[in-house]
Amino acid sequence: MEEIRWDERGLVPVVVQDFTTKDVLMVAYMNREAFELTVKTKKAHYYSRSRKKIWLKGETSGHFQKVRDIYLDCDFDTLLITVDQTTAACHEGFWSCFHRVFFNKGWKIVGKKIFDEKKVYGKT
Repeated sequence: MEEIRWDERGLVPVVVQDFTTKDVLMVAYMNREAFELTVKTKKAHYYSRSRKKIWLKGETSGHFQKVRDIYLDCDFDTLLITVDQTTAACHEGFWSCFHRVFFNKGWKIVGKKIFDEKKVYGKT
């Protein structure tokens, strides 16, 4: 863990990839505590910059991420974790947070909706 180059806020970006499909599911941040919890439990924990707290992916939805591997990039400032994703990663109900593509001067949804986010998270 000492090799990781944490930013000035004590965070490191994390790219999350599905172990089986190789789909990029999401990008999040970890602080040291989230990293340690992830290593200890083998479930992905992240640091929410907006809420200023650690969260376990799936704590509300049940859509957990079982961690397979943790990689550190060549600059020591970004992590890539491979996971077994339960149900879906995106809080909008899609498999991946990257479900929009720029097409003909605008964004088009190309992902398939997996679940109804209002039923899982309530009205926002």
